[in-house]
Amino acid sequence: MKTFKLDTVIHYGDNALGRLSEIPYKRVLIITDPFIAKGPMISMITAPLKKGGIEYDIFFDVVPDAPIEKIIVGVKKFLEYEPEAVIAVGGGSAIDSSKSIREFAFKANPYGEVGLIAIPTTSGTGSEVTSFAVVNDTKAQIKYPLVSDSLTADEAILDAELVKSVPPSITADTGMDVFTHALEAYVSSEHNEFASALAEKAIEICGVFLLRAYLDGSDTHARQKMHVASCLAGISFNSASLGITHSMAHQLGAQFHIPHGRANAMLLPLIIEFNSDIHTSSKSKKEYDPVVKRYATVAHTLGLSSYNKIMSVRSLVNWVQFMLKEMKIPQHISEIGTITVDQYMSKVSVMADAALADACTVTNPRVPTKEDIMKLYQKLW
Repeated sequence: MKTFKLDTVIHYGDNALGRLSEIPYKRVLIITDPFIAKGPMISMITAPLKKGGIEYDIFFDVVPDAPIEKIIVGVKKFLEYEPEAVIAVGGGSAIDSSKSIREFAFKANPYGEVGLIAIPTTSGTGSEVTSFAVVNDTKAQIKYPLVSDSLTADEAILDAELVKSVPPSITADTGMDVFTHALEAYVSSEHNEFASALAEKAIEICGVFLLRAYLDGSDTHARQKMHVASCLAGISFNSASLGITHSMAHQLGAQFHIPHGRANAMLLPLIIEFNSDIHTSSKSKKEYDPVVKRYATVAHTLGLSSYNKIMSVRSLVNWVQFMLKEMKIPQHISEIGTITVDQYMSKVSVMADAALADACTVTNPRVPTKEDIMKLYQKLW
């Protein structure tokens, strides 16, 4: 028997943030980053809380990639304040930090149930609806994915007003993160009808609205659509899991601090080719792996026409590469300019070991060896 469930209540559309005046809590801890806490955006969160007579405090010592040492500081704040709920406001790092802080604090002092409301300010991670969080051991230079139903938010609030000011480069990175989530969930070895339906819709939205949102941040319709796509993709991969694009991207982030969505985008064309086993004699095959058909369906969803399944997969790879060029995302590590070839190649073996051990690798449609992973990293240079 298989089970598909959704534990998070999702509020979206116009004035979705108005929900904060109605939440069933009287004392909440807002967890966010300094940019949001000290800028005008925080009033969009605190104003409805004040309207509802809800007491709040703000913890804003959140930094990118959710390092363990910052999680510990957050746990201390949580235990001192003893909130009835946590409100996570920000991108993936803020939401992952909030999940981890609540989880570890509760294990240290389980004084009662504490709610979690996730409010994403980027359209990318889908963390507001998943049972996943990623924490970063900066000393060991390893990112650890945490997986537990207890990490899932009780409510998610999707309000496009919060993403209007996101700059183009972050719109690009997070948007390709959405696409990668949906694509990897769709071809995962654990794919199912429910997850696939959500992934297909997220892919369709990305095909129509991602470039629009990148080119014009004030395009509210495109922003709202990408915000919804991010959530749909999150629900999808929460059920079906992901693949080695994410496993390998986690290591690029841990070792070289490449933003997660950007690392996914750079790796994706190589992973599609690897999973499809495309090579010079591909056309002569009598049968193709099932993943080839699923990639071809994705190409069709994006409106890419071609003569056969292999050409469909190639057109999908070309579409991803086109998107990277249009949104000024580098296709190779060498283009970044801050990493030397010696620095990069010296870490390839270590990254390959960590990628193989990553939880996302288990559901990749093609089982990779360490040599396979190393070759992919080398190609990425």
